[in-house]
Amino acid sequence: MLIKGGNANLTVTEVLKDIYAVKKPFAVLYKKKNITRPFEDQTSLEFFSKKSDCSLFLFGSHNKKRPNNLIIGRMFDYHVLDMIELGIEKFVSLKDVKNSKCPEGTKPMLIFAGDMFDVNEEYRRLKSLLIDFFRGPSVPSIRLAGLEYVLHFTAVDGKIYMRSYKVLLKKSGCKIPRIELEEMGPSLDLVMRRTHLASDDLYKLSLKQPKALKPKKKKNISHDVFGTTYGRIHMQKQDLGKLQTRKMKGLKKRPAEKSAEDGGVSPKKSKSA
Repeated sequence: MLIKGGNANLTVTEVLKDIYAVKKPFAVLYKKKNITRPFEDQTSLEFFSKKSDCSLFLFGSHNKKRPNNLIIGRMFDYHVLDMIELGIEKFVSLKDVKNSKCPEGTKPMLIFAGDMFDVNEEYRRLKSLLIDFFRGPSVPSIRLAGLEYVLHFTAVDGKIYMRSYKVLLKKSGCKIPRIELEEMGPSLDLVMRRTHLASDDLYKLSLKQPKALKPKKKKNISHDVFGTTYGRIHMQKQDLGKLQTRKMKGLKKRPAEKSAEDGGVSPKKSKSA
């Protein structure tokens, strides 16, 4: 969900609109201004989270002390888990870049560059937040032509650079096409401000998966290195003596053989006078 603060300026409003355009149809944009301060009072965010059934939010505001302000965060059990405040230093909107855009609902490929995303705990949480916010729904399979949208995040010199690209598949003379990236917007230069991070115990609790959602292990099924599936079937011992076979005259038993199996001699038929 994307929420506009009570004193949001034009820049913040355009950023929220562009992020909403990128996230559609998996997002909700509240156009009315909401006078709230997430770092001081979180009840409004929790109310909107229950109302729209959303666990991720982006709040935009503007004031003299913190101009062009964005707060990205997520919920756990309808309570704020993590919040990170980002300041917008430079913004290029979708309409300012005169290139073709990706279709609505396209799942993006996320790329993170910079050692800070692996070294610093705040940047590590920010990376996790951005992945949850932009990754979209889980899909069982993908196709090459569907990989057409890239979101690139770079952390360097205390700033975070967000860039959006459209993937162009060009002819290369072989089976694999040549890849080119074309900027399509939006582009943001961000700087980290305040943070509100959950404790390690609460963070681990939020990552815990319910038993009902865990995939059940299937017995007697194995896979080889080539991905072939093998199944083992357990059956009762079969009596081959009762096995029904094809009836042929040459395999029929003679009367003498039948009587020998029964343990007696068959009486001879008396000739009629």
